[in-house]
Amino acid sequence: MSNIIEINNNSTDVLQIFALLSEPQLLHYFEPAEGLFIAESPKVIERALNAGYEPYALLMEHRDIVGQMKDILPRCGNVPVYTADYDKITAVTGFKLIRGALCAFRRSPLKSAEEICRSARRAAVLENVVNPTNIGAIFRSAAALNMDAVLLTPACSDPLYRRSSRVSMGTVFQIPWTYLSDNISYPQQLRDMGFVTAAMALSDNSVSIEAPEIKSIEKLAVVLGTEGEGMAEKTIAACDYTVKIPMTHGVDSLNVAAASAVAFWQLGRP
Repeated sequence: MSNIIEINNNSTDVLQIFALLSEPQLLHYFEPAEGLFIAESPKVIERALNAGYEPYALLMEHRDIVGQMKDILPRCGNVPVYTADYDKITAVTGFKLIRGALCAFRRSPLKSAEEICRSARRAAVLENVVNPTNIGAIFRSAAALNMDAVLLTPACSDPLYRRSSRVSMGTVFQIPWTYLSDNISYPQQLRDMGFVTAAMALSDNSVSIEAPEIKSIEKLAVVLGTEGEGMAEKTIAACDYTVKIPMTHGVDSLNVAAASAVAFWQLGRP
């Protein structure tokens, strides 16, 4: 049975994880052990539970307990469920915080790139993608369009940040992901894992995304660069192929999230 706790004006300390702590502070909440992340909305919470993440505390309106969270709460055991009506939650936290239920989950240790890619045929690689919305959208495309894993350079935004996981509709919990090492050339690390690397970039040496030799590669890592500046020149030079998406009407490029969907659709199909 759920541990239902009615919010009052003395609840601010226990609610700090939902209203007061930043994402980096939550990341380090139990340091040196793994920290916390916030999942927002029943769908995202359910997918985090399906992936084996352990709930720590929940926050929701009264109506959610008997409504959209009714079948999910029994899966959360006896963790505290803080609740009130919308106006009370807003008054106590000082924020218009609720857009569906929130759940704080304990993080799990990340696996190595080699471990999650052991049986992967297609991997998405993100270089310095810092916008959480783009991260979430890329994960949703990766999960839907036949990517087997997502690898991120250390400067990328965290896929478990609240905005990222919500935009992804919880697919960050459905596809294996981890961070690449920051002390070696990651194109070489990918090559050592058996991947051929394809940098998605405009270049005089680019081949079309429709090129049959790209499609036929057995293990392919699709590399996407940061917003605005794109991929580092040294990364492009280190990859096996530079691949472009043909453009029309004088448009020179797509947003990285949009480009990822096109690339995954074309290169991820069996």
